[in-house]
Amino acid sequence: MSTSGLPAFVRELEGTLSVHAQYVLHGNIHDQYLVPSPEAPDQRYPVDLRELLWIALQSAGYEAMVYYDPVHGISEYPPRDRASAEAATRLLGRRVLGSQPTLMELRTHLSRLVGTPAPPTAAPPPPVPGQAPAPGVPQQAAPPEPPRPEGVKAAFVIGYAARIPRSMAQLDEAERDFFLFCQQIALTAEPRGHSPAHPAGVFNPVIWLVEGERDLPAWLTAGIERIRTIAVPMPGLDERRAAARIYGAGIPMAPETSGEELAQLIDGFARRTDGMTVLGIRETSRLAHDRGLRLDEIGDAVRIYKLGIDDNPWRRASIRGQIQLGEAEIPRKVLGQDQAVLKTLDILKRAALGLSGAQASSSAHRPRGVLFFAGPTGVGKTELAKSVAEVLFGDADAYLRFDMSEFAAEHSDHRLIGAPPGYVGFEAGGELTGAVRRQPFRVVLFDEIEKAHHRVLDKFLQILEDGRLTDGQGLTTHFTECVLIFTSNLGIIDEDQQTHERTQKIRPGELSYRELEREVRETVKHHFISVLGRPELLNRLGDNIVVFDFISPEVADEVFALQLGNIRQRLRAEHRMQVDLSADAAEVLRTLCTADLDNGGRGIGNQLESRFINPLARHLFDRDIAPGVHLDVRSIRTDTTTGRVDLDITERRAGDEPPAATAIVPAQPEAGPEVLVGEVVR
Repeated sequence: MSTSGLPAFVRELEGTLSVHAQYVLHGNIHDQYLVPSPEAPDQRYPVDLRELLWIALQSAGYEAMVYYDPVHGISEYPPRDRASAEAATRLLGRRVLGSQPTLMELRTHLSRLVGTPAPPTAAPPPPVPGQAPAPGVPQQAAPPEPPRPEGVKAAFVIGYAARIPRSMAQLDEAERDFFLFCQQIALTAEPRGHSPAHPAGVFNPVIWLVEGERDLPAWLTAGIERIRTIAVPMPGLDERRAAARIYGAGIPMAPETSGEELAQLIDGFARRTDGMTVLGIRETSRLAHDRGLRLDEIGDAVRIYKLGIDDNPWRRASIRGQIQLGEAEIPRKVLGQDQAVLKTLDILKRAALGLSGAQASSSAHRPRGVLFFAGPTGVGKTELAKSVAEVLFGDADAYLRFDMSEFAAEHSDHRLIGAPPGYVGFEAGGELTGAVRRQPFRVVLFDEIEKAHHRVLDKFLQILEDGRLTDGQGLTTHFTECVLIFTSNLGIIDEDQQTHERTQKIRPGELSYRELEREVRETVKHHFISVLGRPELLNRLGDNIVVFDFISPEVADEVFALQLGNIRQRLRAEHRMQVDLSADAAEVLRTLCTADLDNGGRGIGNQLESRFINPLARHLFDRDIAPGVHLDVRSIRTDTTTGRVDLDITERRAGDEPPAATAIVPAQPEAGPEVLVGEVVR
């Protein structure tokens, strides 16, 4: 059989048999591989790696392929093939096939294969005069090995090679000697025979099969030209198309499906399986059969296979109603950000319909939605992210938040994906990858993204482009059903690159919203291109940058009233106390809390804590006021010397009339229990 249609990595092996004595195949070694059919070369059929190697070796004139793994021992390949078994027996001797050799015996078999001297056996200890020999100790050297038959061309494949030692990092003496012996025979082996394809002769190769390139001792292959390392890649789009044609042929489809539509469905199947193996494509087709899915619904089968979750919240009929409800509810929570809320809802509608990135040739493996919230602090970015989670998944806490100021160090990306093998914390896995694997349908918030280290940004690039991330344990996490939200103060806050001192660049009221949006977008562009040198990351974000405005004085008054109402409601609910403010006290408090809007709604909440909650709590605690009391706040006084704030409070029982000297007015008492102090806007 010609090797022209075989995968490139096995053609590389077959073409270099005359110059390399050993090979290390690493990567996608447990998959299936498509090879041309002998009867119809334009058609392909799947084979495993051992059969693929045998096809290539047989075409080069090899008579046998011996396979060894630590569990099953030594066997011939193909199984029960008389010619191969006879050739292996002539080369290795009787009783070898089917045996489970020790490392020392394995060294002997390998030396016979490659034609080098057998390793020396341990000499018996010299007899002690006057003492009988110990039982079982031979009194003379073992008989010499029979001469090795010349000209038998065979390969020795070692499967699961990384499992031979107990720990690759700490080899014991026998394990070290075994790998050292293998290195020596690679250097001393000579070609055993020739063929039309290899007139200079070929080696009897030892072929190691490992998952990772570093799964064997590094010194085994370092600088040894006789040992060639070859990567076995994941299937490309052409291989996935061929596999989709093979395994998609049996999936039911609509009766009216035309040939052109079938080709498009097969191509869509192949594109959705990016990052999957041929075996994965086969299992996905089986899953489609089990679920009764048609070929045009194969995306659901791919999602179930990748994520392991049958229920898809994005396909629920209620998602449309939830987003429509959000159009009415979100503006009541995120005040004064009509433009940002409108654009966010548009992106959510696009995500719900599966149209994110639809302009690209293949977007099925990208996240459902991506949002980049930019603008001043305390204006509603985090609150809008929580609202998105509540709209999509019915729970404001269904979002995962990462403060990127904690990821400024070079190796902090290990927290997201887990530490590599051998490092502390390897067993724990990654915070991000582990959480998304446990719950693939969620909102993930990365706060203040500009503070993250460049290596962390590289992880985001992979997520945005491929929709997946491989953690330190080699597990792949898919982000195809997530909504990713990044927040940033770029354009509002300037940071000195030398001193890292942060200063406010734009103040409230200085620019119109359009001017502010243009300024923020230009700053974001400059930061990613010139400062970070990551224009590709900016391209992945696309036009999903949502700019927030400063809150206006009118919005600040609304925020103040809502947060004050929250305080009063908390006191009613937890202490059965009614708190009212006089008109003068409410106006003084409002003026104090809304005087500086640089920090937005969070700043208003902070001022309320300092100027109202703290003195109120002091009064209640020091006087040990019992529940059921009605408190009338008549005035608020601030000591200009110490800054101490005191409240002039009159206490009365429920039902009593307020003092006649001062009219007491309620201060927006009903503020919805879902709005917490300091949480109206962020």
